[in-house]
Amino acid sequence: MLKIDTHQHFWKYHPVKDAWITDDLKVIQRDLLPNDVEPILPEYNISGCVAVQADQSEAENDFLLGLAEKHNFIKGIVGWVDFNARDIEERLAYYSDIKLIKGFRHILQAEPDEQYMLNKQFMHGISLLNKYNCTYDLLIKQNHLPYAKTFVKAFPQQRFVVDHLAKPNIKAGDIKGWDKNIQAIASHPNVSCKISGMVTEADWTGWKAEDFIPYLDVVFNAFGPKRVMFGSDWPVCNLAGGYAGVIKSVESYINSLAQNEQELFWGKNAVAFYGL
Repeated sequence: MLKIDTHQHFWKYHPVKDAWITDDLKVIQRDLLPNDVEPILPEYNISGCVAVQADQSEAENDFLLGLAEKHNFIKGIVGWVDFNARDIEERLAYYSDIKLIKGFRHILQAEPDEQYMLNKQFMHGISLLNKYNCTYDLLIKQNHLPYAKTFVKAFPQQRFVVDHLAKPNIKAGDIKGWDKNIQAIASHPNVSCKISGMVTEADWTGWKAEDFIPYLDVVFNAFGPKRVMFGSDWPVCNLAGGYAGVIKSVESYINSLAQNEQELFWGKNAVAFYGL
């Protein structure tokens, strides 16, 4: 069975550039590169990954492309461009010629304005993505979901994927509100969802696989088998059980699905969405 990890990060740690990696995240407060994860992947039959930006600069795109040249398990890259820039179309045209660049992401969850994604200039930049056959990863928290519904509705031809289930409060077992909002965004057929980032929204040291079942039920029922995909969120997942933990968090649930649905989740949906 083809298995693709749709969400890995790599970085050379810098205390200013990576200020989000605070002292309470010591486990990942260091260089973390393909050599650190590559030996782990065969244990879980993972044959490739999508590398996702962690820094908001075009230098990040070059960095990830350089890693992909040396590590062929990196099958695609979700990079970054300034969607507010006047030359946004020129930048998208430039990246559209680079086969490994599959799409883009902006760290919306960190913007002080919850409605940042609805900014007119930002939306203009997003409106150009489909022209250049680029995907868009939505990095948001559950409080952003009502705005995200309006956002994706404006671009019915654009391929969107919600990262990390929009970060519900799994640690508190809180599902109210998030469930209805995730169902609402899933009603748009151009939106998919990554089953990723769950372990770090749970109790880092005490989570159990059962904790995730209510959230998985909502997502699988809302998006259906063709719009969900696996992502580890490595190395951030090292805060809460590592790669083995991520696999454990979904394995029994996914194993209960029909064979064709398992194949879609583990790899086929990723290939179709990102054009791998």
